[in-house]
Amino acid sequence: MNYETSSAEFRKLCRQGEWLKPTPGLASGYVQANLIVLPKSVAFEFLLFCTRNPKPCPLLDVTEAGDPEPRIVAPGADIRTDLPKYRVFSHGQLVEEVTNITHLWRDDFVAFITGCSFSFEFALLTADVPVRHIEENKNVPMYKTNINCQSAGIFSGPLVVSMRPLSSNNAIRAVQITGRYSKAHGTPIHLGNPQQIGISDINAPDFGDAVTIKEDEIPVFWACGVTAQAALLQAKPEIAIAHAPGHMFVTDIKDESLAND
Repeated sequence: MNYETSSAEFRKLCRQGEWLKPTPGLASGYVQANLIVLPKSVAFEFLLFCTRNPKPCPLLDVTEAGDPEPRIVAPGADIRTDLPKYRVFSHGQLVEEVTNITHLWRDDFVAFITGCSFSFEFALLTADVPVRHIEENKNVPMYKTNINCQSAGIFSGPLVVSMRPLSSNNAIRAVQITGRYSKAHGTPIHLGNPQQIGISDINAPDFGDAVTIKEDEIPVFWACGVTAQAALLQAKPEIAIAHAPGHMFVTDIKDESLAND
């Protein structure tokens, strides 16, 4: 895979079933995003959940009911086919992972597209701040925390975070850099001791892959869009569809367009 692949070219690979792996570092410069698909009957409550929890769920686009095209962030794309892998939930249970949701699509489905921390990683790499899971060709490690989100209707649950190990100097630089990207989770929510936010074993992430943490590094934690999937497990809607963790939707928006200058 060429990291310089355009967003449209990458989505075409997904649509054709030619890319089924996580997306960190791919289509460099383009905003990557989380996906949640819900019936219209509970869509307003989820919209309210995102509004009350903008750090883990920064909204980029919401589709019209029944329309699979995210017209704001990727005109012409199809969220039923253009991600590498999806998760399907029924009444709070994960029932399957699939690479296409066309056969599941309904006229009452509303799709929510929210910002992802993969979108600030290009800025980190450009500033020579290392991103360990990209170096090790892994999915980013993600963890449930003991921090509760603000509830909205049926939606509630713990904040989920992603982690990148950094030296103290690079951690300071990362705070400065990612603070410009509020629509991609912005600044970290915690640095250092993972037990302070309810993570008992840093080497056993709830989602993604464990990565190497060197002796001179500390774990740095950012809010993560998988928070929304944790909320789905609590809410137990009749059906919900999400991206598989780390298998993001690549939009046509450039990363720098999210920067707060």
